[in-house]
Amino acid sequence: MLALLASGSSRSSSNNKLAESENSAQNSNNMSWGTELWDQNENLAIHTNRGIDALDKFANFLRDRVAIETEYAGKLRRLVKNYQPKKKEEEDNEFTSVQAFRNLLKEVGDLAGQREVVSESLQLQIIAGVTLLSKTLREDRKKCLSDGATLQQNLTTQLSSLDRAKRNYEKAYRDSEKAVDSYKRADMDLNLSRAEVERYKNVMTSKIQQSDDAKNEYANQLQKTNNLQQQHYSMLLPSVLNRLQELDEKRTRGFREFIVGAADVESSVAPIIARCMEGIVKAGESINEKEDTFKVIERYQSGFTPPRDIPFEDLSKCDPDSVQESHYSNSTSNHLTIRGTMSANKLKKRVGIFNIFGSNKEDFSDLPPNQRRKKLQAKIAELTQNIAQETKARDGLMKMKIVYEANSSLGNPMTVEGQLNESEHKLEKLKVDLKKYQGFLEKASQVPTATSSPQASRNQLQNGHRTSRHSNGSADDHHDDGDDQPDDAGSLSRSDSEDNVAQIQNGHNNNNNGSSASPESGLGTSHTSLPGSGQGSANENAIGEDTYYETEVETLNPVGKCRALYPFEASSEGSIPMNEGEELQVIEIDQGDGWTRVRRENNSNGWDEGFVPTSYIECTLYA
Repeated sequence: MLALLASGSSRSSSNNKLAESENSAQNSNNMSWGTELWDQNENLAIHTNRGIDALDKFANFLRDRVAIETEYAGKLRRLVKNYQPKKKEEEDNEFTSVQAFRNLLKEVGDLAGQREVVSESLQLQIIAGVTLLSKTLREDRKKCLSDGATLQQNLTTQLSSLDRAKRNYEKAYRDSEKAVDSYKRADMDLNLSRAEVERYKNVMTSKIQQSDDAKNEYANQLQKTNNLQQQHYSMLLPSVLNRLQELDEKRTRGFREFIVGAADVESSVAPIIARCMEGIVKAGESINEKEDTFKVIERYQSGFTPPRDIPFEDLSKCDPDSVQESHYSNSTSNHLTIRGTMSANKLKKRVGIFNIFGSNKEDFSDLPPNQRRKKLQAKIAELTQNIAQETKARDGLMKMKIVYEANSSLGNPMTVEGQLNESEHKLEKLKVDLKKYQGFLEKASQVPTATSSPQASRNQLQNGHRTSRHSNGSADDHHDDGDDQPDDAGSLSRSDSEDNVAQIQNGHNNNNNGSSASPESGLGTSHTSLPGSGQGSANENAIGEDTYYETEVETLNPVGKCRALYPFEASSEGSIPMNEGEELQVIEIDQGDGWTRVRRENNSNGWDEGFVPTSYIECTLYA
């Protein structure tokens, strides 16, 4: 009940205020400066000047706000640009948190765009209008004040004429009165002659005539003054003051419209800003910690199982050579990662171009099983897409050739023949590569999942036959005769065939064409020499494996030279830029990953050595 009474009283109060405002508006419509403020010309001039100054002040306020809006939008754009993910961070785009942050940056960029829209709209629509209105009002006010000054000057001149006429009349009247008195005294004086009396009479008549003329002039000027004064205060001056009133009302009305217009400019972008806010909220809500956790597992899962328990070794029952070998295996296990390769800080490797599970082998056999299958599947998908694109290009060339053959005026069919042959060659090569990688995937899918990590596999090799690898791909079997050296390749990477897996479990480890000695695997011997160059066997590296891995790789001798066919910009860590036609030294030949290690001869660009695409160079190897 109290709420109803309160609401009723509030409605009644609002209605009363509305009625009062309407009455005030009606009364103001019946009032004008010309009638109500006829004697306040100077104050009205001051008031109108202050009003225009207020309008100019509003324009300056808008200019400062536009500057702030522009600066804010620019800083937002710089902020978005500074926090854009770097190229090396693109691999993290699969995580929902990273995707949400990128969407947030996009929405903030859109917000910056809306602030720019507000700034431009205020500048073009509001500030320009305010400036034009202020200029127009000042010109009209100046004209009104000039007209008012002219009217006032005319009235002042007429009043001066009236004052002179009045003073002349007063003087003529006093002279005529004095002449009448002189004539009366002369007429009564018996001692004066008749001629003298007649002279006084003539003077009296003349003065009376002058007094009458002055009186008529005064009356005429008075009538003119009254007429002008009545016209001045009833018509001329009110007209000027009403023009000033209209001018001031125009200023006030413009003030209102510009303020509302500025608010409309802000309101026009409000829906878009609201959608940006919704986009930011949606980006935040899209983050899924469980999904990110699964993607981390999917990215880094190797497929290996944790190592088994280390068996107890009874020294009294073990062969001394086996004890020494076991000690060696345990000492080197601390330097291996999940991949079964060396830690990155122990050896300079080609990791600057690849990610954590990068591979230097064509079949990715040096990767863990899960990562190998993913790499092969991605490669197959890429080749399939390339085949589809190349097929479309070939079909287009064939259609063009048919059209040219049907109408030779359109073109020469022989110009398409070379492109068609090149397209056929590319397509055939892509199909061969696709079949090859499908075979790699089938083979990788058939290999049983390892039940232990490479660290555990090394422990299983202690009592069996071991194989030392040569960089040229040969392998020699050695028995436990005291000359056995640690297997520098078999203990660090997995084979890509079922036979090798079986041989490892039976205590044998055969060489896989020396592929484990690539720069990516972390092994010391170079794989880039030509066949037959002879890199030496593992027996030549009789030092301990732990000491060997901690030693920096010595500077490699050039195995050939190359010339750049195309310019190349280094965009990855570890790569080196080159110009077309530049001569470079070949340090390592391509090992199947599409990159060749070269060294610059003159070190002109501040680079010493690095990797370049093999397809960009023409190599000449030394004999």
